[in-house]
Amino acid sequence: MRIVVLCSSVYSETGCAMAVRMAKLGCVPVGALALSTLDSGTLLRKLGQWGAQDVIRYVRAKLIPSGDGQARARNAHLQPLLQHGDTIFRSLREVAKFYGFPLAVCRDQNAPDSIARLREWSPDLIIFAGGNILRKQLLQVPRLGVLNVHLGWLPEVRGMSTPEWSLLNRVPVGVTIHYVDAGIDTGPILE
Repeated sequence: MRIVVLCSSVYSETGCAMAVRMAKLGCVPVGALALSTLDSGTLLRKLGQWGAQDVIRYVRAKLIPSGDGQARARNAHLQPLLQHGDTIFRSLREVAKFYGFPLAVCRDQNAPDSIARLREWSPDLIIFAGGNILRKQLLQVPRLGVLNVHLGWLPEVRGMSTPEWSLLNRVPVGVTIHYVDAGIDTGPILE
């Protein structure tokens, strides 16, 4: 099966962990498409989600190895998937180079050049690990569709900040695996 990973940044630990796990299971991605890390929209989104101090810590962790010689992932739950010998994979560039698949960086996953790249890779399935709201033209590229893991129970809790909305609306906190369609978190639910 030909699978492409889409993610919000080359430094997305989720995107890296997804690609590593797939490769270790014998299904190396045929490509990965990531949003530019220095894109102003991505930076503003991370500032809003994490705050300035956490963004600075994140940048330091990605660009400067820790002084104690211990490699760590920002998300401790992903540490085992990102572990690579005595270090960790710090970026999707490192994962792509190690496992031998192409990585493309873009400003918009829905842009014509991004769609053209995806068509070149001819994926059966795209796994969405973050980025832009995906538009119909991109969703039509993979033969089997686009899968997403949404951090909330669908259809009850759609959009962003799902743990908070779950708690406020007394909906159990959970995750949903679903196909992405042209709506916002409205695609067919798998689990």
